[in-house]
Amino acid sequence: MVQRLFKSVDNAPLVLFRIFFGLVFVFESFGALSTGWVKHNLVEPRTNFTFIGFEFLLNLMGEYMYVHFAIMGVFALFVTFGFKYRFSIIAMTIMWAAVYFMQKTSYNNHYYLMMLVGLIMSFLPAHKFASIDAKLNPSIKKNFMPNWILLVFIIQITCVYFYATVAKFYPDWLDGTVTSNMYASMKKFPAFSELFKNHYFHLAIAYIGIAFDGLIVPALLWKRTRVFAVLLSLVFHISNSITLEIGVFPYFALALCVFFFPPDQIRRVFFRRKQPLNNETPALDFESKKIFQYFFVPYLIIQILLPIRHWFIKGDVLWTEEGHRLSWRMMLRSRTGYARFHVVDKATGERVLFKLDDFYNKKQRKRINTPDMIWQAAQYIKSEYAKEGKDVSVFAASSYVSINKKPGCQLIDPEVDLTTVEWSHFKHHDWILLLKCTEDSSSRKFINSNLPLKVITP
Repeated sequence: MVQRLFKSVDNAPLVLFRIFFGLVFVFESFGALSTGWVKHNLVEPRTNFTFIGFEFLLNLMGEYMYVHFAIMGVFALFVTFGFKYRFSIIAMTIMWAAVYFMQKTSYNNHYYLMMLVGLIMSFLPAHKFASIDAKLNPSIKKNFMPNWILLVFIIQITCVYFYATVAKFYPDWLDGTVTSNMYASMKKFPAFSELFKNHYFHLAIAYIGIAFDGLIVPALLWKRTRVFAVLLSLVFHISNSITLEIGVFPYFALALCVFFFPPDQIRRVFFRRKQPLNNETPALDFESKKIFQYFFVPYLIIQILLPIRHWFIKGDVLWTEEGHRLSWRMMLRSRTGYARFHVVDKATGERVLFKLDDFYNKKQRKRINTPDMIWQAAQYIKSEYAKEGKDVSVFAASSYVSINKKPGCQLIDPEVDLTTVEWSHFKHHDWILLLKCTEDSSSRKFINSNLPLKVITP
């Protein structure tokens, strides 16, 4: 088994994927500029919800982000053509990581996957063939790679689909509630409006989703079903791209299929002039083995373990969101709600209702329904008062959240000063109330909870 890992195989899949991967980032970078995504998410907002611990990235926000995405797009072109590859892929990945950790308002799981694959590609010799680097420096040209590279990608892809499958086994997915919410209100395809409202259609989509996520990797691994699996992936991802508008992910996912085909087959189809391997192919160098042992083995262990952390945290992850991120819990629920913050001046004891409108835009305010964002908003409110020399306590006095359009319930303990508690990524926070809705926790309360307090901004 170990010998097979370090066996030399044709590097055609890696080279082809480098080209696809670079193009995906080209479209992502320049597409974000042309559609206004950068403007609406990173230039216009006064502040943003970063990943906790990455608040320093807020310093990049503003008109510089236009330049950031343009430069990232140029690096993506360099990756596509294999020019200054090592520097370009590392720079592109770091710049994308900055974008990813900078904001959670417009979050997609494929942003995370793109960052991970960029990290993987930074360690791989994807520029040794069909690249400007190899043309300018023929001494680096190679037509082989270690077999473990295929394994790394297959395990990474398996993690994505496996955990996406497991996460769907909960009542609201199995009874079609989630897919009903997803399609029933879809208005851009009027010809299919009745179909989109049909309960059996919702059930069909729910179980097709489970079947696809659960079976696609085995189908790609088995020679007899591989071509069918690719065609099915094409239909599945393109239909999702059209109906759900999830950006470049469908095409990115299709590009990853190249690692399931025999390398020689990829070479014959896409690189017909490329010389096949022979018995004189040199053995792999020691550096390749060290990269696998000391980076990729720990990396893959983390990828396997990280998505299960929520199973060891108290409470339902659908409600608390603790352990939700970075766990491949994709498009599993709709979450709506609001939080109203009371601010108490420690010097005077004055209690006021803080107005969020002047600090967060409409889209951001709609996202203040998860514990991490509520906690971050409290820290931000405190910092705004601190600019005026005031020391305050901040309470989420009213924080009602609804999952999958069910009656809203209080999420945060209204008696806890959120500026005095710390955030942890790996344990339950006692100030997050566990889901215990009663008859009193009605949708009327969710909608009409108004507080008779003076509203001010610092």
